[in-house]
Amino acid sequence: MLLDITPLKISRDYRLLFFGQLISFFGTMMTFIVVPVQMYQLTESSLFVGLLGAAEFVPMFFLAFIGGALADSVDRRKMLRLTEIGQLITTAILLGNALLPNPKVWVLFVAVAIHAGLAGLQRPSFEALIPKIVPLEYMSAVASLNALRFEVGFIISPIIGGVIIAKYGASIAYLIDLLTFAGSLAAVWMIRAVPPPANADRPNLQSIVKGFRYALSRQELLGTYLVDINAMFFGMPKALFPALAVSFGAGASVGFFYSAIAVGSLVATLTSGWAQWVHRHGLMVTLAAAGWGLAITAFGFSNSLYLALFFLGLAGYFDMISGIFRQTIWNQTVPEHFRGRLAGIEMISFLTGPMLGDAESGVVAYFTDVKTSIISGGVLTVVGTIILAILLPKFIKYDGREGLKRKLEEEKLRNEGNKTEVEQENN
Repeated sequence: MLLDITPLKISRDYRLLFFGQLISFFGTMMTFIVVPVQMYQLTESSLFVGLLGAAEFVPMFFLAFIGGALADSVDRRKMLRLTEIGQLITTAILLGNALLPNPKVWVLFVAVAIHAGLAGLQRPSFEALIPKIVPLEYMSAVASLNALRFEVGFIISPIIGGVIIAKYGASIAYLIDLLTFAGSLAAVWMIRAVPPPANADRPNLQSIVKGFRYALSRQELLGTYLVDINAMFFGMPKALFPALAVSFGAGASVGFFYSAIAVGSLVATLTSGWAQWVHRHGLMVTLAAAGWGLAITAFGFSNSLYLALFFLGLAGYFDMISGIFRQTIWNQTVPEHFRGRLAGIEMISFLTGPMLGDAESGVVAYFTDVKTSIISGGVLTVVGTIILAILLPKFIKYDGREGLKRKLEEEKLRNEGNKTEVEQENN
């Protein structure tokens, strides 16, 4: 039942990535909540906070496709190095803006857009790297460990960040983020080179389209994308957290709203050992997404701060269960030569919902109120999940054992085909 840490024991490169990203993510999550709080302080508008998500979405969407193609054709370690340096520079821009007598709103929009674009380039290489340094049978454990890294940062950083921006200002939080990049930069410089697969497709529009068509041809993949987009678009209310904290009379505790979700996720992660024995992965993703929607609906009806935090934690629990099984489906079914491009599509799927969901919740709250925005989003999440379950029967029936077997067969056929081509060229 408990967390499986075998990947950390058997893979030096995974240990480096895990702990380097753990340190860096601590600072990144502080910036993650400080930017919307700073925006709300400057504009006093949930709509402007929500539009930050729209500013992130556009560069992330386009550059994730490019990042996926590059991850299948260049050294993935080099991609991690370059993008980490770019994100460090972006944080320095946020720090410089915060130190101005009158920080500029437009700088916040530009900075989050650049950061999201760099993440779009980086994430496919990071995800495509994992199956090369950890055996495939440990992908469920990797999903849980990656989630643990995320949760530790998401629980501690927002709480500290909320207090720091309330007492000392945004500049101190951005400075801490800047310093923590040292951990991730050291890690990506120490891991071994990971060359692209043999006979890799060149990074061009045709290779991107080929990866996109492959993703659309598999209901088990398509289901993971659409179910999560639906849940996050309608049911992720984080753009409303600054205004909600003020309405509860606890502006300085805004970080607790972000951390509550991660606490629930942490509970799911630490008790995730059972996931390796469950094979109906698509069904579990669907049930967990519906559970997220119900918890968010209850969160919207809550009139007590502590009750609201409890339901956010419950939502985080269901979200992590969904994430574990989605990542397992991706890592066990996607062929190696498509891994980077499909990782780009995966990134688009799990970030499209939250980013556009920020704008959606902000717009609905602008025309109605905060509670109506949250409750309606939770209800629509459940309705959308049911509709997708009906439209994607193969996703619901997907069995992980069959998916892993099919992937190994596809890899074998491709390797035999490459071997035949080499022999023909030699002859």
